[in-house]
Amino acid sequence: MTVQHADRDAIRHGKITEEPLRERPGVPTWALKLTMAVTGLIFFLFVIGHMVGNLKIFMPDHGATAAIDEYGTFLREMGQPLFPGSSLLWIIRIVLLACLVLHVWGALALKARSSKSRGKFRRTNLMGGLQSTAARWMIVTGIILLLFIIFHLLDMTIGEVVASDAFVHGAVKNNLLATFAPARWPVTLFYVIAMIALFLHLTHGVYLAVSDLGWLGKRGSAIMVVLAYWIPAIVVIGNIVMPLAIAFGMVS
Repeated sequence: MTVQHADRDAIRHGKITEEPLRERPGVPTWALKLTMAVTGLIFFLFVIGHMVGNLKIFMPDHGATAAIDEYGTFLREMGQPLFPGSSLLWIIRIVLLACLVLHVWGALALKARSSKSRGKFRRTNLMGGLQSTAARWMIVTGIILLLFIIFHLLDMTIGEVVASDAFVHGAVKNNLLATFAPARWPVTLFYVIAMIALFLHLTHGVYLAVSDLGWLGKRGSAIMVVLAYWIPAIVVIGNIVMPLAIAFGMVS
């Protein structure tokens, strides 16, 4: 054990020590949690916007141009003429990539510190319910989402690596119809699994982020239910409807 006012005789016999139990980490744990909270909330806002954009697949076409293609054009050209070309889109991509790196690094660092501090002991008698289930699966759902992000970028952004021969840069609707075609049902299944993982990750992540940032007290419990449960559920349902509708031929 470590004491502030040590008994010199006890120290001499090796019963207690003035040395700290562990080395002080280079980055404080509170800083890691703050990084996780901020980057997680940035991703939370991003997936909300991304879901809204995906749902444009159900909107009627404007002449020869699909509504979701107009959305894709907006993303590539937003900020013009102040930001020429797709420079603003690339700035957003770089920010999201930096957030992803920081989020993964923070998660691994906190997990390592937790395991080292806990040793052979494991948490028991948790409160139960969805939050406990989501907490147990945070690392697993995080890995699934990381793999999904890599695949999604290869499939829908780069195109030449994974997507079908029908892939056309800039043709969002065409590419969605190609990637979620009935013949590519494993892609649709993986997408659905990833969205379920996203719900579990979001519901616990938002709960922790809002709690760690101290935004809501006891009076904010109703708002917490909306932020940590209803909004993630709406996002995931909105994201799942789109690939299933394409896979079952409801969108063409």
